[in-house]
Amino acid sequence: MSEQIYDLHTHSIASDGTLTPTALVTRAAAAGVTVLALTDHDTTAGIAEAVVAAQTEGITLIPGVEISVTWNSRTVHIVGLRVDIKQPLLQTGLAELRTFRAWRAEEIGARLAKHGIADAYEGAREFSNGTLIGRTHFARLLVKRGLALDNSEVFRRFLVHGKPGHVAGQWATLETAVGWIHAAGGQAVIAHPARYRLTRTQLLKLIGEFREHGGTGIEVVTSTHSRDEVLNFAVHAQTQQLLASVGSDFHSPEHTWLQLGRLPPLPNDCTPIWQTWSLSDAASLPVAPARMNTES
Repeated sequence: MSEQIYDLHTHSIASDGTLTPTALVTRAAAAGVTVLALTDHDTTAGIAEAVVAAQTEGITLIPGVEISVTWNSRTVHIVGLRVDIKQPLLQTGLAELRTFRAWRAEEIGARLAKHGIADAYEGAREFSNGTLIGRTHFARLLVKRGLALDNSEVFRRFLVHGKPGHVAGQWATLETAVGWIHAAGGQAVIAHPARYRLTRTQLLKLIGEFREHGGTGIEVVTSTHSRDEVLNFAVHAQTQQLLASVGSDFHSPEHTWLQLGRLPPLPNDCTPIWQTWSLSDAASLPVAPARMNTES
């Protein structure tokens, strides 16, 4: 049996990716990925389509979600893997987060307008699927208008704390997010931990609370982690008794620094989150296409 290649953190147009779920799966399969998780922000709307595409491509699709969390006055992201997307508690919670996202998008547009950037909300909406508008959609708009060279510059100049388009997040608590994932039969994973720029004390506090609430994993390998960060979080995974996950956080083919199927392997001392999975049972996961697409 050939070696499995995992990518357990990706996005589609259901949130702030640029590919349809089908196109994402097709691209992942072409890159050699054999086990793919679709983890859109605060929605599972793309899972049904992705399941069908994965069956066509002959790869395993893991139903997932990336949940926005407010922890100690900062935003962190928790990935849920192998979730039952029909679970009512999960879907009710995600719907509440999307309601806030809708308000936030309008508020960002209004604040940018006060800064002389007209019709930003309408423009960002054109970059989205029309149901979930994120900050990345505003970033793509402002790059297109020539107000910044890339998305990173947009965030630095317009969308972070103290900048004209910043709107503070009001997300789920850490306990609540992990609870939703557990209710849906899934595993909770701290996404791209280096991105939060936590001190060691803060990181250990986050991990401690995460484990207390039942969290089980941490992304050790992800596109924004340097080699040293990979090794650092491998140590944290081992010492804090967390399972290790890998995920590209893929959003768009235009991000040439980030390619599906090209992540480095987990360090040998890590215990992979998929160690206890039975991929042959993937078809029995609660993702039957005919019954999945029930989100508003």
